[in-house]
Amino acid sequence: MVFSVSVVDLINILFIAAGIGICGLCFLQITSSIHLRKEIRSYFQLFFTLILVYITTHLARQVLSGIPGDGIRTTLYTVTFIEMITAGFMAYMMSMLVVAVSKVQKNTKVLNVVLLVLFCIHALILIIGSIFDFIYLFDTGNVYHRGTGYILSNFSPFVMLVIDMVLLIICRKKIDKRVKMAFWIYLIAPVAAILVQSIFFGIQFIIFATVGAAVFMFSVIIKVQNEKYEKQQLERSKIKTELTLATRIQANMLPNIFPAFPDRPEFDIYASIDPAKEVGGDFYDFFLIDEDHLCLVMADVSGKGVPAALFMMAAKIILANYAKMGKSPAEILTSANASICSSNREDMFVTVWLGILELSTGKLTAANAGHEYPVLRQPDGNFELYKDKHGFVIGGMEGLKYKEYSINMKPGAKIFLYTDGVPEATDSEDQLFGTERMVAALNKNPESSPQEILKSVRSSVDDFVKNAEQFDDLTMLCMEYKKQL
Repeated sequence: MVFSVSVVDLINILFIAAGIGICGLCFLQITSSIHLRKEIRSYFQLFFTLILVYITTHLARQVLSGIPGDGIRTTLYTVTFIEMITAGFMAYMMSMLVVAVSKVQKNTKVLNVVLLVLFCIHALILIIGSIFDFIYLFDTGNVYHRGTGYILSNFSPFVMLVIDMVLLIICRKKIDKRVKMAFWIYLIAPVAAILVQSIFFGIQFIIFATVGAAVFMFSVIIKVQNEKYEKQQLERSKIKTELTLATRIQANMLPNIFPAFPDRPEFDIYASIDPAKEVGGDFYDFFLIDEDHLCLVMADVSGKGVPAALFMMAAKIILANYAKMGKSPAEILTSANASICSSNREDMFVTVWLGILELSTGKLTAANAGHEYPVLRQPDGNFELYKDKHGFVIGGMEGLKYKEYSINMKPGAKIFLYTDGVPEATDSEDQLFGTERMVAALNKNPESSPQEILKSVRSSVDDFVKNAEQFDDLTMLCMEYKKQL
């Protein structure tokens, strides 16, 4: 077997080898790029794989053409068929990309079907042509020749090219200018290369043009995608900064300095909140209405995130304003429900437990609007759920009136308030922490201070859920009524 390589063949081999190297590097760059969307990465991985197959089979035909032998002949027919079917598939892939970028929503499905049919026609023509030798053939010396029906092998790719050009013209305003230019270069470059090839006969400028145009198109799309990624990162950073600020504002809206009333020995109070997101819908509140009345609030807004946080702040202000007017707990909830329902276009609601403790007597008057049961502990006893009567949620229905009840808090008594995020904390097996575990955690050290009691409950919750994701806000408050000095 003797290899005879002319100067033209050598130039072609160098063109093709360079194309293989460039496409291989592009494939590696695509694979390692973390900023590309998955579908774009997959598209270009396949696209450059097709180019590699196309120019590799073209190189094989260039090298093997003219070498005698039946085995060489079979190989030549095989690689030539693969080369031509790959060229058609490349045209199909390019057309699919143009359709996607053009955003022709109404006709996308129809165009995709037309393109698929054209590719199937292309494949059928090549199969029939390879059987009857009317597309291409190899003579007895294994030299390549075009058949009489060679032009048919270009029919489907040419129609796809026309479709691409029409779409680029019709949808020119929808496509990024740089991407549009890259498409035009990719579509026109091979045609220009064929014209140049007719002057410099034998030199495969089309390989150089195809690879160069593909690399340029890829680099432009990568640049556009990177710019979009950087813009998205900037927007995310801005949103994160705003959410951080919102978190601080929300935290500052709640009492967060402890001890809260160091000059008031009649009671001790501690509260904590741990939002599931940057901002949440839970809130607690406590404040002195006057020298003898302490108001306690525990509430949970429907939903999560910024909308719930905005609704939470409005509800907190409304409840505090009515409490400071001297209304009873039932009257506060009734008035708050009327105010919220009057302008609640988003149909949000809030569950509320609100109590007012008379410090001189220990009388706690409370009302419950669909919130969790409070947990009460009298001196020398254990924490137990106090199953009070629930009214409907605030903001859920107009015209509601709420009822209240009273508890006699003896010196040393404690009350624990919480939102549903505590009993509904979930482990990796979707089991709930539950009120039984919560009460057990409270009774580990019932004589402890309110702060230590909250730490004990949170520790029990963490031990239970372990590494499972937190889905709801965890909000707790504990107040101890003490003897007057």
